[in-house]
Amino acid sequence: MFIVIDDRESVTNQYVAGFGEEGVRARALPPARFQSWLRAMPAPDLATVDGFVLGDCSDRTATTATLRALTPAPIIALNEGRSLEQTLALFTAGIDDIVRKPVHVREIIARANAIRRRVSRGPALESEPTPTGRLLVHADGRDPEIDGESLSLPRRERHILEYLAKNRGRQVTKSQIFNAVYGDHESDCEESVVEGHISKLRKKLRARLGHDPIEAKRMAGYTFVG
Repeated sequence: MFIVIDDRESVTNQYVAGFGEEGVRARALPPARFQSWLRAMPAPDLATVDGFVLGDCSDRTATTATLRALTPAPIIALNEGRSLEQTLALFTAGIDDIVRKPVHVREIIARANAIRRRVSRGPALESEPTPTGRLLVHADGRDPEIDGESLSLPRRERHILEYLAKNRGRQVTKSQIFNAVYGDHESDCEESVVEGHISKLRKKLRARLGHDPIEAKRMAGYTFVG
């Protein structure tokens, strides 16, 4: 999930909609609320954020420095003009990349992928599929494939599978899944909603694979084992 920060609601709504069209979850936050949101964010929930997009803010350098101290997620700034002083200040604060508007969300996603690869030398954020034997989990909005054939899933179930596959081998809580899929870190986790989606997802995967690729531990969470 990406967080888009800008003073103008029309701008944030436009980018959030654009991310959604690419099958990528995003949430808009005005700068006035961002600092309080960030302070209240538990570390495990912050880890579900794949990148931050900074538009017009009163003090982007301070926001960048705060973010960089809390998360390694890519931070990309959107600029409307060319200012060497502003560019240098942002890079000094810890910004990862600066792009000039207008920019398509596909380019933002691609740049975030490149940043993550440079940092971790690991898989891309939202574009590269996760192969797990017979099961291929895409991360770009497409349905997963089993033995080369598509498995049609509702949007929520597909997003849950993408999140679990991205964290393969690592146990994640219902709260982390809820935040990653619904993008609402301020609401209480609706455990019954998560349980319902995962129950349906596991049933469909078992029917096609012959085994359950998702391990569940009561009161703990879920682990995707493939």
